[in-house]
Amino acid sequence: MAFSPIVLSHYQAKPLLDARRAGQATARTSLDLNRSRCDVALDADGITLPDGRRIAWRIIEKVAASENGCYRIGEDAEKLQTYSEATGRAYSLYPTLLAPTLLVSGLPMHRIKGTDPYHDTLAKIKAATPRGRVLDTCTGLGYTAIEAAKAADEVITIELDPAAQEIARLNPWSQALFDNPKITRIIGDCADEVQRLDDAYFAHIIHDPPTFALAGDLYSADFYAELYRVLRPSGRLFHYIGDLNSASGSQVARGVVERLKRAGFRRVIRRPEAFGVVAYP
Repeated sequence: MAFSPIVLSHYQAKPLLDARRAGQATARTSLDLNRSRCDVALDADGITLPDGRRIAWRIIEKVAASENGCYRIGEDAEKLQTYSEATGRAYSLYPTLLAPTLLVSGLPMHRIKGTDPYHDTLAKIKAATPRGRVLDTCTGLGYTAIEAAKAADEVITIELDPAAQEIARLNPWSQALFDNPKITRIIGDCADEVQRLDDAYFAHIIHDPPTFALAGDLYSADFYAELYRVLRPSGRLFHYIGDLNSASGSQVARGVVERLKRAGFRRVIRRPEAFGVVAYP
């Protein structure tokens, strides 16, 4: 019998310990980082899941003690993290009250201050309004591709590092990335892979690169020219940048707008609520 993987963070573990201290016989929790919820039974040795599996209190305590990790539960609690030999970067899942974010060398790949990765993704999707064929330039955990596929006919998403995909496969919030037939995943350098795509193939592009320090080539005029080439004349590009009202974000945005226009985009509109800009050919 196949069982669903159990993935917990301190957001799920601490309330279970609180319920034990309160003498409760049952508690309502999530076994998949708040994707769903269920009732579990509590006793002196641990918790019993609806399918009969048990988790010892020592494992719950280990997870509760870590506020910066997500754990796959088996005989022990295994932190979801890896190191990429290809890029020399460390990857891990960082928990929030909803969907976790991906840490790349300690840097979160989603906004987590005043929001969470799920709602951060929804803000990008609202600005991008993806329809038809969509290009998602940097997969990460796949949240953008997953949400875009709900309205799009086809989504092609490109990820540089197989290690990021390894973490995504273990993330309960990323499973549609691998299950949805409308999503095509490509592993490779986005700057190279885009050159292989057909002219005017995409109706919408969502360009959500890592920071300039991690991926400066994805902010270059040459790369923007490739995005312009594969976008339909009536298309739309959303480019995530960061907080446009911050000193660093404002500076990066000025350079982005100048280079987008140099690449051929006629109109570039600031979308500060989505931390990016929308550009039109």
